[in-house]
Amino acid sequence: MSEQKAPIVVKRIKKAAGGRHGGAWKIAYADFVTAMMAFFLLMWLLGSTTKGDLEGIAEYFKTPLKVAMQGGSGSGDSSSVIKGGGADLTRKAGQIKRGETEAEKKSYNLKAAQAELERRETENLKQLKKRLEVAIDANPTLKQFKRQLLIDITSEGLRIQIVDEQNRPMFNLASAELQPYTKIILHEIGQVLNDVQNRVSLSGHTDAKPYANRERGYSNWELSADRANASRRELIAGGMAEEKMLRVVGLASSVPFNNAGPHDPVNRRISIIVMNKRTEDAVTKEASGVSVADETGNGGTPPAPPSAPPGVK
Repeated sequence: MSEQKAPIVVKRIKKAAGGRHGGAWKIAYADFVTAMMAFFLLMWLLGSTTKGDLEGIAEYFKTPLKVAMQGGSGSGDSSSVIKGGGADLTRKAGQIKRGETEAEKKSYNLKAAQAELERRETENLKQLKKRLEVAIDANPTLKQFKRQLLIDITSEGLRIQIVDEQNRPMFNLASAELQPYTKIILHEIGQVLNDVQNRVSLSGHTDAKPYANRERGYSNWELSADRANASRRELIAGGMAEEKMLRVVGLASSVPFNNAGPHDPVNRRISIIVMNKRTEDAVTKEASGVSVADETGNGGTPPAPPSAPPGVK
């Protein structure tokens, strides 16, 4: 009888993947920690961001393309170094220093608001300058007098000067009567100036040649004042509102355009200044008798003197 072989039994042990000592929980925990960190960063940003910036961020996510194209005071501010990239990260507005008093915070916020107002006002005046230059080029009558129209930005605002040339004066000789083409120039300027909120200052200038007295006591001072007032009437006739005019003065030859040539015809001119807010306030306070010391309470800093024309040192 042949010997019977014992059966071969193969045991297979099933091992659970991971189990108690697996690593799947570590991935879940890392995701949880990342989410919590993002949440706390969001809370910190919301707490340290000013209301205006929050509104800008909200507006950006509503219409991101519009904000990026047009700019604004919040996210996508066009003044940013990176266009559409938000406010300057180096700014201090809205940040609170340790130990800073409430009065100091208010003072700082007021200065920041004033700086922003002046920046926007300067941009508006630059746009006005471009509009005037376009109007001059588009008008054949004005274009031929382009050399006599000098437009620039000064510390007082936008300055428009209409100067004499040797063979093309603005007024009749020794008179405050305007030439017909000067009236056209002033009418065009008056129309454009009426579209801005800023108020206007106007000054008349003469050269240093003594006025040949036709009447006793009449000099270049009276002549320059009369010419300034005649120019004011033509600006208003051109469409500028009368209440926009804040100051009309005659300066005779005291502020020459060409310092080296006091008899140069270019010194005979009309200067129109579309004043910025700071200059307008200074003129108003000066006229009302309010001193800088009264305004600041501590002596203050006197306002900057009127800007001199090119060539005046």
